Amino acid sequence: MNQYLFGRGRARWLPFLLLIPGLLAYIIIALGPSIATSVFSLTDATGVPNIPVNWIGLENYNEFLFRGLASRDNLDALTRTLIFMIAVTTIQFTLGLVVALLLNQGLKGTRFFRTLFFMPVILGVAIQGLIWSLFLYPQGGPMANFLGLFGVQSEFLGGQPNEAFFWVIFVQIWANMGITMVIFLAGLQTVPAELYEVAQIDGANGWQRFRNVTWPLITPVVNTNLLLNIIGSLQAWQLFLVLTGYKAGTQVLGYLVFAEGFGQTTGSVSSSFRQGYAAAASMVLFALVLLIGLTAQYLLNRREQRLGY
Repeated sequence: MNQYLFGRGRARWLPFLLLIPGLLAYIIIALGPSIATSVFSLTDATGVPNIPVNWIGLENYNEFLFRGLASRDNLDALTRTLIFMIAVTTIQFTLGLVVALLLNQGLKGTRFFRTLFFMPVILGVAIQGLIWSLFLYPQGGPMANFLGLFGVQSEFLGGQPNEAFFWVIFVQIWANMGITMVIFLAGLQTVPAELYEVAQIDGANGWQRFRNVTWPLITPVVNTNLLLNIIGSLQAWQLFLVLTGYKAGTQVLGYLVFAEGFGQTTGSVSSSFRQGYAAAASMVLFALVLLIGLTAQYLLNRREQRLGY
């Protein structure tokens, strides 16, 4: 019997040779930059040509996490990142599920509303931010005019940090809820209709059918959406750049990495580029995403095993 799956001689090595281009692409595009970032985090690199790069060890991490008022602001940004993740994940997950359940009923206009809810997903972040910047413009924007009818005034994105932060959460959910909805719809359409009929014959009401039939059977989809929402919200920062800029009290960790690395920590482009420091901040963010992602994955896998998946 032939002991070699791919033949003898040179044929044995052909599959491994064919893997080399893909492995090289992965190393160059994904693994290489990750390793370079971890190395850069241990230097005082600025990214500016002709300026020497010095090895400073864990100094960037020490400054980012423990030293002075800046570290306090950084820890506030980390806390704000967690708040952003919890708010976005909870609301986006719930809205996506509710909308998917409604659209799965086969009512008239389902295709139109499915397209309508998904449309923001295909827009770029710059377009999403521009739309809402104009809509929330405090001097004559549509929302300002509407609130003016009730004698209410607001600065929206330019107001207090908490208010601006709330609006970024709102836009983040609006921009990404469509993909959560589509994933839930795909899962709901795999549930056999016969199970609903049997449950209805047994006298189950709508909530009981959802709890005992729908929810257990869409467990893989639930887990996928939760992980995507958690990781996506932890890494989000582009909307903060477009909507608020570097506004005190609104920064999240992802935007802090960009601002420190490209000199935008004063609200406008400056000459201070601290890419080694930004690399250290990105490694802190990576550790946060890894820790929360692995914990969520572990708990969700246990839930799947409990339900027999």
